Amino acid sequence: MTDTLSTPTFTVAQERRIVSAIPGPKSQELHQRRLAVVPTGVSSALPIYIARANGAILVDVDGNQFVDFGAGIGVTTVGHTEKAVVAAAAEQLQDVIHTLFTITPYEEYVRVAELLAEHTPGDHAKKTVLVNSGAEAVENGVKIARKHTGRRAVAVLDHAYHGRTNLTMAMNYKAMPYATGFGPFAGDVYHAPNSYPYRDSLSGEEAAARTIAYLEKVVGASDLACLVAEPIQGEGGFVVPAEGYLAALQEWCTANGVVFIADEIQSGMARTGAYFASEHFGLVPDLVLSAKGIAGGLPLAAVTGRAEIMDSAQPGGLGGTFGGNPVAAAAAIAVFEQIEKGALLAHGARIEKALKPALENLQQKYDIIGDVRGIGAMIAIELVQPGTGQTTKTPNPDAVNAIIAYAAQRGILFLNAGTWGNVLRFLPSLAVSDELIADAVSVLDDAFAAL
Repeated sequence: MTDTLSTPTFTVAQERRIVSAIPGPKSQELHQRRLAVVPTGVSSALPIYIARANGAILVDVDGNQFVDFGAGIGVTTVGHTEKAVVAAAAEQLQDVIHTLFTITPYEEYVRVAELLAEHTPGDHAKKTVLVNSGAEAVENGVKIARKHTGRRAVAVLDHAYHGRTNLTMAMNYKAMPYATGFGPFAGDVYHAPNSYPYRDSLSGEEAAARTIAYLEKVVGASDLACLVAEPIQGEGGFVVPAEGYLAALQEWCTANGVVFIADEIQSGMARTGAYFASEHFGLVPDLVLSAKGIAGGLPLAAVTGRAEIMDSAQPGGLGGTFGGNPVAAAAAIAVFEQIEKGALLAHGARIEKALKPALENLQQKYDIIGDVRGIGAMIAIELVQPGTGQTTKTPNPDAVNAIIAYAAQRGILFLNAGTWGNVLRFLPSLAVSDELIADAVSVLDDAFAAL
């Protein structure tokens, strides 16, 4: 960590260490047990079984230590087993584990709602419903928007990912593996073209005009309840839209009575150097969806929005058995406190400063790196076939898979992403040090050379 930021105390040495084959014998044994009782649909990127985690390090059952550049796909943003989060959850476990907020409420739920009202974009009156997962937050956001507007249609953007429930499968851009064979799906979902600067070369104004033309001609503004957009697309490949694109969409939505929903499930909670990525684009969404990093690893998600929109639902229309569980809510309060106390917003900016230029240097060496993009601790490189980076930009998923496999054998865990599987994404916790970043880039350089 840099001297200007607080340095956490770690219980696991923050270094990679390989002491066995990958996967090791204990992981292999566990994997055989898993194959007998867990369906193949619940797949794993790498069959290493984790016994312990702390900071930016995962320790498997064989004693190997991996630098984690996935963070549970953006969940452990404050770091694995962050001590304040663990302490808050442990204390709450001694008091109340569950009562169901819609029967007998408790302060922790209220406090999380207050914190979200304070930290989501905009100074208008806001209210929050807490649920269990990102997909559930999306479902509830759409439900609330439909109730508020009295309209039926839902618009999403190309290359988006929103979940694995019935409605969210219909909202995803990519069918395989998330939706193939699982239909029929919810109707009245429309996929509009997005802004993808590397591939469409459009300005924000041009891309917004294209999106709006689709919404007006194919859907019709008078039938559109909401537009759901990830400020930075996650599974779609960390696509950062062109400047002005999202602001133009929000302006159009406001003018036409369409609820603008920012899906901040992956990009929110300090990951990009701001509480929510919307802030980088000057957005003040009508509804903001939170999940993943909000509770430091415990299951919690939220829909936060304008009070008049959130109050559209009738009493009993929102909620769920485990939504806003006291233990998860206590952990979320600790996460908010750590973001402030630990200067974690600055850590997001630090990680970008350490990682992005290093990846741009690799881009100069290897022509299969077509694009380097992202903000904060949400950075990606898009890989293309050799010699096509400035022409056809032909996706190169095989290279991504080879690099992930190479790095894993050496103690670095990366994730893929993108519609074509050709994006290597870097989604570390904010606890990752500059030294670990440099180490990972060194391994990455070797992996590219080995190709």
